[in-house]
Amino acid sequence: MRGNKAQAVLITVYGNRAYEDTLAELKDTLTDAGFSCTAAVAAVAEHSIMRRFAAGRPDAQDAQELAAFAETIRSRLQSGKIPAELDLPGSQPYREYGGVPMKPQAGKACTRCGLCAEQCPAGAIHISNPAKTDARLCISCMRCIAVCPSRARKVSRILLAAGSLKLKNACSKRKSNELFL
Repeated sequence: MRGNKAQAVLITVYGNRAYEDTLAELKDTLTDAGFSCTAAVAAVAEHSIMRRFAAGRPDAQDAQELAAFAETIRSRLQSGKIPAELDLPGSQPYREYGGVPMKPQAGKACTRCGLCAEQCPAGAIHISNPAKTDARLCISCMRCIAVCPSRARKVSRILLAAGSLKLKNACSKRKSNELFL
């Protein structure tokens, strides 16, 4: 990927907990590829695993706020008032990602239609045997659960309950979308 000094707007979506070093790491990656990072947005959406956190988000308030962010960014780009250096939260070295222990598995209701395998962004579900998940490749995005027409894919209820308790304090209060210029 080569940016050739093209302007880039960085966007991360997070499940009402935190996005830590995500924007800083994205900025470093795109800068190294030759992009000019001009703005960044951290947007809140329903948590992909523990859906009770930020349920229903983005909502109407978010849509209005994100539309205002887009207009601010557009105006800034059109005016040419772009910062020489985009200042973002995050730290170096980046926080180490240890993965998520919750890996969706297919239950008896699996029809082996293969839709989960087709749409898995990590290739953790093999098309010839969509009832299995390669836990080493799975990034716990829960895409397979969302697209399964027979609702056959699930995560462990025990791990889900433990994870919800662990995140309860960090995720219970409404977080705000953030704009960085």
